[in-house]
Amino acid sequence: MGQGSGKPKAWGGRFREATDAAVERFSASVHFDRALARYDVRGSIAHARMLGRSGIVSAEDAEALVDGLRRVAREIESGEFPFDAAAEDIHMNVEARLHELAGPVAGRLHTGRSRNDQVATDLALFLRDAGRAIRRGLAELRGVLLGRAEEHLDTILPGYTHLQRAQPLRLAHHWHAYVEMLGRDAGRFADAGARLARSPLGAGALAGSTLPLDRDDTARALGFDEPARNSLDAVASRDGALEFLAAAAIAMVHLSRLAEELVLWSSSEFGFVELADAYSTGSSLMPQKKNPDVPELVRGKSGRVVGSLVTLLTVMKGLPLAYNRDLQEDKEPLFDAFATLRDCLQVLCGSLATLQVDSDRMREAASDPMLLATDLAEALVREGVPFREAHEAVGRVVAHCLEKDLDLGRLSREDLQAFHVAFPAGAGELVDLEGSLEARSLPGGTARATVAAALARAGQELEEEMARIEAEEGRAAETDR
Repeated sequence: MGQGSGKPKAWGGRFREATDAAVERFSASVHFDRALARYDVRGSIAHARMLGRSGIVSAEDAEALVDGLRRVAREIESGEFPFDAAAEDIHMNVEARLHELAGPVAGRLHTGRSRNDQVATDLALFLRDAGRAIRRGLAELRGVLLGRAEEHLDTILPGYTHLQRAQPLRLAHHWHAYVEMLGRDAGRFADAGARLARSPLGAGALAGSTLPLDRDDTARALGFDEPARNSLDAVASRDGALEFLAAAAIAMVHLSRLAEELVLWSSSEFGFVELADAYSTGSSLMPQKKNPDVPELVRGKSGRVVGSLVTLLTVMKGLPLAYNRDLQEDKEPLFDAFATLRDCLQVLCGSLATLQVDSDRMREAASDPMLLATDLAEALVREGVPFREAHEAVGRVVAHCLEKDLDLGRLSREDLQAFHVAFPAGAGELVDLEGSLEARSLPGGTARATVAAALARAGQELEEEMARIEAEEGRAAETDR
C-alpha cells in the first residue's frame, strides 16, 4: 500500500485525507497531456475575456488573468514552463503557475468551468491543428509522387495481381494510384475537422452553468462556428478523436502498402528501384547488405496506429454519460498516432524523392508476351466471339506455349487458328506492348495521354488543397492571437 503524499486534494474541502502516493502516480497525466498546453492556455484566455465582458468578474481581474496567461504561454513556447507531476494534469499545472504569477486572482479563472469541458475544448483545438498538419503532410507526399510520376510517364513495368505479373502499366499510372488514395485520406481528415466546429467550452461538468456565460463569445474567440448543442454530449463524446484515429489508421494502411512495394521492388529479385543511402541502413554482420529499413518501419508502424484506434474504441464502448475518468486514456493513443503518421509521411517523402528507378529492368519484366494474353482474347471478341469462349481459347494457347516453351508473340495466324478459327492474324500483329498500353485510353486507363491528363488534374486538385490548408492555417493564426 502506498503512503499519502501529505499534499491536499486538487479540488477542495470534500476530502480529509491526502491522495495516496500510488494513486497520484497512477492517475497523473501531465507527462503526456502537456501536449495540450498551448490549447489549454488559449481556451483559458478566451474564457477569462468572456468572464470580464459578461460582468462575471471585474474587467480588472479579467485583464490580470489574461496578462498572467500570456506569460504562461510565453513560458510554454520557450520551453521554460515548470511542469510539475504533482499538479496531476496540464490544466492544474497552468492554473498553479498562474497563481504564482498573478496571485489570488487566479482563483477566478475556473469560474463557470469544469475540467470536463476544458479538456474537451483543448482536445478539439488540438485535433483541428493535427488534422491540418496531417493534410499538409499528405499533400507533400502526393506532390512527391506526382513529380516522380511525371518523370516516369514512359517507364513501363508489370502490374500485379496476387503478386503475379498481370498486365503492363506505366509507372506513372502506378504511382498515381497512391496519389488518389492519399487524396481520399486528406478528405477524411477534412471531413473530421468539419465536425469539430462546435465548442464544448461552457458545458461545465455535464449540465452547463447557472452563471450568465456567453458561450457564443468563447466559441467565436476560439474559431468554432457555435457552441456545442448538448452539454452532456460536449463532455462525454470523443468521436472527433475516433474519427481522427480512423482516418489515421486508413492512411497508415495506404502508406504500409506503398512501403511494402518499396521493400519488394528494392530486392534483388525485383531490382526495380534502389533507395538512397540516406534512407537505407546496413547489416551489423554482412557488409554487402543495403536494407530498406525506412519503408519496413513504416510498414511496422501501421500496426501501432491501427492499435491506437482499437484502444480508444475499446475505452469508449461501455461508458455511460457523461464524463468518466476512463476518458483520460484517449490522449496517449491519439498523440502517438498523430506523431507516428506525421513522421511516416515525412520519411516516405524523402525516400520516394531520392530513390533511383531502373527503367530498363522494369520494361524487361513487362515485356513477357504472356502479359498480353487478355489483349489476344479481346482481339477475338472484336471478331464477334463471346468473351468466355475467347478466354477459353487463349487459355489453351497459353498452355500450349508453356508446354512447348514457345514465345506467344511469335505465333502465326495458322498457329492461333488451331485453337480458334476466328483469329484474324498472327499474335505479333494483334498485340504488342506499346499498343496494349495505348489501347487502354478509357478514363482511368494507362494510355499515355490518359495518364498525363490524370496527373494534370491531380496536380490542380493538389494546388487547391494546399490553398485550402493555407487559408485554414491563416484563420487559425488569427484566433491564436
